[in-house]
Amino acid sequence: MTPTVLRFFRVKSVPDLIVALVMLLSFPLMGAAALAPHFALFTVLCAVSYLSDHYLHRRGSPLLGQLGKLRAGLSMRFLVRQLILVLLLSRMDLAEDPIAYTAIACFLLFYGLQAPHTALTTLLRTRRRMPVITRNIDLSALRIADAPRKVLTRRAAEKMQHLDIPAVAGVLAAAETGESDYAYAGMAVSLGLALLYLAAQAWCLRKGRLAPDTDTALEWFDNWLRGYGPTTVLYFSGSAASTYQVNMWLETMEKLEGRPLVIVRERHTLNDLGSTAVPVACVPSAVHLMNMDLTMVRVALYPANVGKNIHMLRVPTMKHVFIGHGDSDKIASVNPYSKVYDEVWSAGKAGRDRYELAGVGVRDDSIVEVGRPQLAPIRGARHRAPEVIPTVLYAPTWEGWTDDPGNTSILLAGENIVRRLVEAPRPVRVLYKPHPFTGTRAPEAGAAHRRIVALLEEAAGKRAADPRWSAEQARCEAGHAQARAQLADAEARLAALTARIGRAADEAQTARDALADPAREAEIKSVRQEWNDAFWRSFGWWEHRVITGSRPALYDCFNESDGMVSDISSVVSDFIASGKPYAVTDSAGLGVVEFRRQNTAVRAAVILSNEAGEIGVLTDAIADPSADPLAGHRAQLKSYLLGPEEPSSIEQFNRAIRELSAKAEVRNLERVV
Repeated sequence: MTPTVLRFFRVKSVPDLIVALVMLLSFPLMGAAALAPHFALFTVLCAVSYLSDHYLHRRGSPLLGQLGKLRAGLSMRFLVRQLILVLLLSRMDLAEDPIAYTAIACFLLFYGLQAPHTALTTLLRTRRRMPVITRNIDLSALRIADAPRKVLTRRAAEKMQHLDIPAVAGVLAAAETGESDYAYAGMAVSLGLALLYLAAQAWCLRKGRLAPDTDTALEWFDNWLRGYGPTTVLYFSGSAASTYQVNMWLETMEKLEGRPLVIVRERHTLNDLGSTAVPVACVPSAVHLMNMDLTMVRVALYPANVGKNIHMLRVPTMKHVFIGHGDSDKIASVNPYSKVYDEVWSAGKAGRDRYELAGVGVRDDSIVEVGRPQLAPIRGARHRAPEVIPTVLYAPTWEGWTDDPGNTSILLAGENIVRRLVEAPRPVRVLYKPHPFTGTRAPEAGAAHRRIVALLEEAAGKRAADPRWSAEQARCEAGHAQARAQLADAEARLAALTARIGRAADEAQTARDALADPAREAEIKSVRQEWNDAFWRSFGWWEHRVITGSRPALYDCFNESDGMVSDISSVVSDFIASGKPYAVTDSAGLGVVEFRRQNTAVRAAVILSNEAGEIGVLTDAIADPSADPLAGHRAQLKSYLLGPEEPSSIEQFNRAIRELSAKAEVRNLERVV
């Protein structure tokens, strides 16, 4: 019930909702107190309204934006509060007192200062933005100055409005005591602070403090492109939630021959972009991108089929390749849009056959099998001590953009899967890692996810109370405590190593300071491994866990598990690299024969119905390899889906880059002739 209420009111938490309601109620109550008049009650309500408004702004509550759309935005709320104060003065027989009309004049002047303040704030933000925001590129030649202090730009409108507090407090004090000096002093402080704020902002706009103008920055970047001479570009556009699609290719880009470059189109992508030593350029404007000199690039790689790809596809001097962000039997893996690329790269022969069966117009001679370089960290079956129970990973995909029941198991089968696993005759530990998009389109999927979480938490509680596991917990507690301390230490070091330039920095300063540091990158990788090791040692090998967020990563969960349950997605194809048993849910009810016919990746899987009654076949295969009739099928399927193990995927990938670059060179020479 609570999540539904929060979504309805567009707030982040229950405290936010309570404070928002208190703030809204304070205004009519202030009006009633002013009419009464009741000075003490008005003063308390006025303080409550200020504090609640400030709290919601600090929290960044979405409700504030909704109030603005209803014409109850920040300026209106402060103006209404001041008008109610004038009403109080009138009801206290102070309407003819100089304090009243001086206060009105002060508030009018104060609001007159809002216009230049808004203009200066906008100028500070826009003139510190860059047409190309970079990472790992030396911008020293552009002489970018430090960002203005965050006190001048962060929540600037709210800070300016709150400068009326001395004036309001002074007027209230004068009304109560009869000493008009309080009012005049308070008004002088408010106006003085407002003017000082404006002066400080204007000082930051002086020559040399702004970012280079657009033409200068673009000319410099074109010169940098010609000097660096990128040969391969990874091009990405997408929502903030889809940044993982480019992140999965960053390590591969670092291992490429030649001179790689990553180009992204949205500023939000930079916020969540993974750590990399490869030069990165964010180019939000299509016009700027299309005017850039990219003639030295020979191959462009595309992880996603999105509309903005057209801005790069129009460049004729490079070859364009769709590499995708996973290999699966989903309909997205045979998108007709793929016809626009010169080549489509798949992991193994399965990808080639998929396009042939789909008949969407992608030519067979344009498909190249290159393996999956990202799968190198995935390990095979781990050694388990006899007393350690197996771990089963449940990693469902999200609900997708359509209501096809085969999109995800989480809606119809998720609870059944988890319930049967936690109640299995042979005990197992369950790790639940849902897709990060779960619930973003269908509220029913979000509700199912929450029920699964509650089910696992209940099962974890019961297991903790069981004498066998509680005794094991007591025996291992010292080791777990030590691991938790190491985890906290690694977390703190990671935060320091991966921290952005700071909340005060804007994109110009961040781009200036975001330079590649090989030693730092190596340390980040080392500390991440420490974090990962400590995480798995920080709780019992029998404890169920819900795992969300970016850490631990999906492949880390693969390595920690002995088997998996998932849906038709790239997760299944990737897990096959481990050679471990897995199950896939036939949520659409196609039947085993048809389900296997339509989906290559399930040919070596235990097929589950929505009731998940077949889950025992999976747990038996995990517990006893001799009871695993699909082991041989998995080995064959691994080669079919992911390609041969030799040469390595990165070698195959680099060879494909070289061959396609050569084709681009030949075509460019022919065009010149």
